[in-house]
Amino acid sequence: MSGHSHAANIAGKKSKSDAAKAKVFTKLGREISVVVKEGGGDPVSNQKLRDVIAKCRAANMPNDNIWRSIKKAAGEGGATEYVANTYEGYAPGGVAVIVETLTDNRNRTVSDIRHAFDKNGGSLGASGCVSYMFDRKGLIVIEKGDLDEDEFMMAALEAGAADVLLTDDGYFEVYTDPNDFSSVREALEQQEYAFVSAEVTNIPQNYVEVTDEETLVKIKKMLAMLEDLDDVQEVYHNADIDEDEEEE
Repeated sequence: MSGHSHAANIAGKKSKSDAAKAKVFTKLGREISVVVKEGGGDPVSNQKLRDVIAKCRAANMPNDNIWRSIKKAAGEGGATEYVANTYEGYAPGGVAVIVETLTDNRNRTVSDIRHAFDKNGGSLGASGCVSYMFDRKGLIVIEKGDLDEDEFMMAALEAGAADVLLTDDGYFEVYTDPNDFSSVREALEQQEYAFVSAEVTNIPQNYVEVTDEETLVKIKKMLAMLEDLDDVQEVYHNADIDEDEEEE
C-alpha cells in the first residue's frame, strides 16, 4: 500500500464544515434506505444495516438522524427507491477514478458525472476499465491514542483481520476480506474500540504521482465536483494526493 495513509484522508473528511457534514449525513441516509429495503429495519436481523449504522456513527451522525432514516425507509411507500450504479474513468494524468452512486434517476446521474469528467479533462469509460487497479477490502480506522500497539494488533488479528498497519500520523488501519468485515468490526466494537471509520472500500494497488500543477488542479476540481453531486456516494481514485490538498 506504499505507505499511503487512508486514515489521514478519512480524518480530513470528518473535519469538514457543518454544511459538508449535512451532505454526508444525507448520503448515509440513502445507504440506510437501500439496506432497509433489502433486509428490513431491524439491525439484529439485518447485517448490512448494522454495518451502515456503524459507518454512520463513525461519521458522527446523530442517533436521532440514524433512526429517523431507518423508520422512513421501513415505512410503507414513504421512502424514495434508490438504485446503485458504479461508473469508471480517468482523470487527467492517467489517474483512475471509480464513482459509486445511489440514484432515483439514472439519466440525471450519468449526465452529471459525464459533465464532471468532461469539464476537467477526464474521460468516462466502460465498466471495468479501471476497477482492476483497485482491491476491494474492508477498512477499519482507529486512532492509536494511548492504545498499546502490540495489544491492539493482536486483538485485530484474533478478530479475523487480514492485516493491521500503524500509520505515521497515529492511526491503526485494519484491513479485512470483504466477507470478514462485519465479524471483525463487531468483534472490535464489542471490545469498545472507537472507530474513525468502518466500511468496505476500494484500495488502489498503486498510486499515480502527479507533478504537473495544472494537471493537479484539474484533478482536484474534478474530484470535488463528483463528491458534491447528491447522487454520488463514494469517489475512489489512485492519485497520490492527500485530503488537505483536495480541499484547497
